[in-house]
Amino acid sequence: MPHDETPKTLTFVVPAYNMQEYLSRCVSSLLATPHPDDIEVLIVDDGSSDGTPALSDRLAAQNPGNVRVIHQKNKGHGGAVNTGMAEARGMYLKVIDADDWVGAGTLTTMMGALRKQRGCKQPIDLFVTDYVYDKVNKRRKHTVHFRNVMKAGQRLGWDDLRRFGIAQYMIMHALTFRTDILRQAQTELPEHTFYVDFIYAYQPFPWVNSIMYLPIPFYHYFIGRDGQSVQTDVMIRRVNQLVRINGLMAQATPERGTVSDGLYRYMIHFLSIQSVVASAFLILSRDPVNYEAKRRMWADIERVSPRIARDVRHQLPSRAINLPGRVGRFLIRHGYRIAEAIIGFN
Repeated sequence: MPHDETPKTLTFVVPAYNMQEYLSRCVSSLLATPHPDDIEVLIVDDGSSDGTPALSDRLAAQNPGNVRVIHQKNKGHGGAVNTGMAEARGMYLKVIDADDWVGAGTLTTMMGALRKQRGCKQPIDLFVTDYVYDKVNKRRKHTVHFRNVMKAGQRLGWDDLRRFGIAQYMIMHALTFRTDILRQAQTELPEHTFYVDFIYAYQPFPWVNSIMYLPIPFYHYFIGRDGQSVQTDVMIRRVNQLVRINGLMAQATPERGTVSDGLYRYMIHFLSIQSVVASAFLILSRDPVNYEAKRRMWADIERVSPRIARDVRHQLPSRAINLPGRVGRFLIRHGYRIAEAIIGFN
């Protein structure tokens, strides 16, 4: 961090590519607290071709000292996050996509918890908060919480966490890292690749020693707009990207015995879920070429580590996704449609 800049408690990194319709809403929510002086909103304009660059500059001019803009050639979501991680001036860092926002009233609670870490000899490495699937035209919003897994407001280690639900895991939206943790882990996301948030919410974890859970609906995840990368048809078209991410996550998984049991158990759980997600979209494609790609993906985990592969395959979702033949594929397609209708995650 440059010595002439005032340090901040929290940097929001906002990757923005052609987001002129949503960016103002996002930035406004990130400053909606009585004392935003120690908040930095770092907009990374990722080579936008619409009005996003000019809008970003206007927001910075209207909020001097709080909003900063970096314009760069297009590198994809991962490249924009990489720039944000390198340039952040805050003690803590949270990535928030430009079409998402922070829940009204939750920012003050979050900042109060983060400010308490200033000057601590051993500050909390990772804050976990709830997030909301804010789907277009869906009146009832689904909130993902972790009350069953973590005691709220306490300093926790990985071995203090209870078992996660069968489809419960911590994605990017739930996480606020201490910035130094990301830098110690040398976290770097692939450029021009979709779904890199899986890696962001996975690779740094072996460097995290302390966790605190705040049971607040902090992050609002806006889904359901046309062309979004998590729409089912889009994910099917980009399923090769999910397979690539799966391989990178497998390579980032520590061997059993090199990290705490709690951390290893969670990472195997998450890798199983991601492997199941990728497998589901390979099956949903109804393409025999992708059925073979699914087989290779699971074999690739085996090549990374037979022990990790065995532990991942032992998870109940992994066993279900690998039911053989047409009957197995039918059950997966049917189960996916039921889950999507209940949760509305796409």
